Amino acid sequence: MNDSPQYTNPSDDEIRRVLQTYRKVAVVGLSSNPGRASRGVARYLQGQGFKIIPVNPKEKEILGEKAYPDLNSIPEKFEIVDIFRKSEHVPAIVDQAIKSGAKVVWMQQGVVNHEAAIRASENGLTVVMDRCMLKECSALC
Repeated sequence: MNDSPQYTNPSDDEIRRVLQTYRKVAVVGLSSNPGRASRGVARYLQGQGFKIIPVNPKEKEILGEKAYPDLNSIPEKFEIVDIFRKSEHVPAIVDQAIKSGAKVVWMQQGVVNHEAAIRASENGLTVVMDRCMLKECSALC
């Protein structure tokens, strides 16, 4: 039996509100490789009018946008942190998201970290976990 606290995602109505309200997305782990899910999702979001800010220390530019090594390096404000990293990397990203003043932490499908989700939520961020932003946007927007 798992005794650690479990995070529960917001309702579809709340996720719809997030997607309609916040338009600047820092995509952590965005790849320049066209075959990667992160690139497909980011390209789709761009097409839906979202401003994409790539976060990848190995890249200079992705999808026509300047890339940054981490959230702390981004000079402009962003609202959503969309995470395409392994679950064990999420706590450090959540710490940076909290410090940055982001409004939302979005862990892509397959990315799950209940402790980090609870910490982000306790610090006032909306958290969506283990759901694809592209799928949710196409279904709810």
